[in-house]
Amino acid sequence: MRKHLKHIFTALITLLSITIVFSQDRTKDTINTGVIDVVKPYTPSISDAFKVKEIPTLDDEETGTKKKIKYNIFSFPVASTFTPAKGKAAVVEKAKPVKLYDNYATIGFGTYTTILGEVYLNHALSRSESVGGYISHHSSQGGIEGLTFDDNFSNSKINMNYASRLRDLAWNVEAGFQHQKYNWYGVPQSQLAVANTNGIDTDHSFFSAHFGGDISFEDTYINSGSFFFRRFGDNQGSGENRFVAKAKVDIPINGEEVSTSIKFDYLGGTFDRNYFADEELKYGNFQIGIAPTYEMKQDDLTVNLGFSASYLRDSETSKNKFYLYPNITATYRLVNDVLIAYGGIEGELIQNSYHGFATENPFVSPTLLIMPTDQQYNAYIGLKGKLSSNMSYNISGRYLADRNKALFINNDITLTAQHYTYGNSFGIVYDDVDTFGVAGEINVDVNRNFKLGLKAEYFKYTSDTQAEAWNLPDVKGSFFFDYQINEHWFAGANLFYVGERKDQFFLNDSSISSTPFTVVLDSYFDANAHLGYHINDQISVFAKANNINNKAYERWQNFPVQSIQFLAGATFKFDF
Repeated sequence: MRKHLKHIFTALITLLSITIVFSQDRTKDTINTGVIDVVKPYTPSISDAFKVKEIPTLDDEETGTKKKIKYNIFSFPVASTFTPAKGKAAVVEKAKPVKLYDNYATIGFGTYTTILGEVYLNHALSRSESVGGYISHHSSQGGIEGLTFDDNFSNSKINMNYASRLRDLAWNVEAGFQHQKYNWYGVPQSQLAVANTNGIDTDHSFFSAHFGGDISFEDTYINSGSFFFRRFGDNQGSGENRFVAKAKVDIPINGEEVSTSIKFDYLGGTFDRNYFADEELKYGNFQIGIAPTYEMKQDDLTVNLGFSASYLRDSETSKNKFYLYPNITATYRLVNDVLIAYGGIEGELIQNSYHGFATENPFVSPTLLIMPTDQQYNAYIGLKGKLSSNMSYNISGRYLADRNKALFINNDITLTAQHYTYGNSFGIVYDDVDTFGVAGEINVDVNRNFKLGLKAEYFKYTSDTQAEAWNLPDVKGSFFFDYQINEHWFAGANLFYVGERKDQFFLNDSSISSTPFTVVLDSYFDANAHLGYHINDQISVFAKANNINNKAYERWQNFPVQSIQFLAGATFKFDF
């Protein structure tokens, strides 16, 4: 390398000498030249940099080579008796499927010589046809302490049905019969002597027979239809017929469908006499109603706009009248399913009947004035939703305006030959009543085996001509729970509270009736509970306790109920 450097150095000196000599010879020219200095900033390029070769050339005489390294493991065999087990898939225990039976029979016996029996039968004729039947009986020989007259009762029912389900429609027909027996045992203390002297018979029995059917369609403008006929009467010569036909159709208008309900309701009946005179009392009317509704949806808002129109023809007075009601409802999801606001204003023409009054109050006299109630509007607003996956609530306020609202009232004491004229029966009066109410409800499904619910309601009434809104409570409350304790044991309870009601009362010590005055019926609390045990899939036993508070409270004036009652029985499920 030294030889190379020496040659390079000699060449540079020679080049520099030649350059100096050449520049000196140029200065001898006669032409004067200007000196121009060109200044340019130095911009280095990559070619000016020294580039290291990826594979350098080595001038060393010897190039070292790497020595290969060998790794050795000094191992020796170890004896082992371990044998790994084969893997197995985890087995999930499947719950035993619940066996469902199509039929059951129940029998029970209790205090006050109470008998309870039920039989439900259902049989599939084919994949699309079935027949069924239902028989029930509930009776008690009574025995309420302090009563002079019989307080026994019985209620027996029988029902048969046939159902068919095809591809595009399903239909069902049914027929049944019912017999009920009660007593006008609520004779006030002031009339006991006269009633015993006259030897009154307090027995009052009802019977009814009905036949009806319904049909529903798929993918047609006619959604469903139904009809129902019932004959109702009693052992006092009363009789009532009612026929109701309904249909629900979708009417297309400008590409939209309007859901429309159509109704025909006929009612006709007679009583052997009215309350004050031995004259036959007849009543009857028919109604034709139509109620179209159009549904609008936008995001979380749903609004139903519609109206209800009814035509009433009174067959006894030959008078006609037309009624028009609003039918508007709306719901809005404020927070998904947690908070849902709802409200509406509706109205309807309510068909009152002897059967309906006797079902609500079996101690009515067979001398009632029957007419429909004009519910001009039922306005309500509320909030509902779910506080959690297993807890729901509903809070609402309501205002109703009823014209000719039916009110139960204690009948005048007339002491006639009729067995219900001793202050031991109820009649009907009509009045214009406005009702304001608030209600709250909570339902909890703790799990699939434990459910409970709580509901409370408050009412305030304003009547027009009557002194009070007779026999309507100011407060109502209820509580229930059902608990499947384990595979065999189950239990439940039902508690309810009814506030004060007002009725008229007569204090009569002679054959001449005195002027009635208002009496306040005490509020009452009733608690009922049951406990049962499933012996197997088919047989269960149970025990019930009713009116645990052991108070013979009065649901209706002068009519105390049975005190604490016990009943035990068994249920058997089976298939044919």
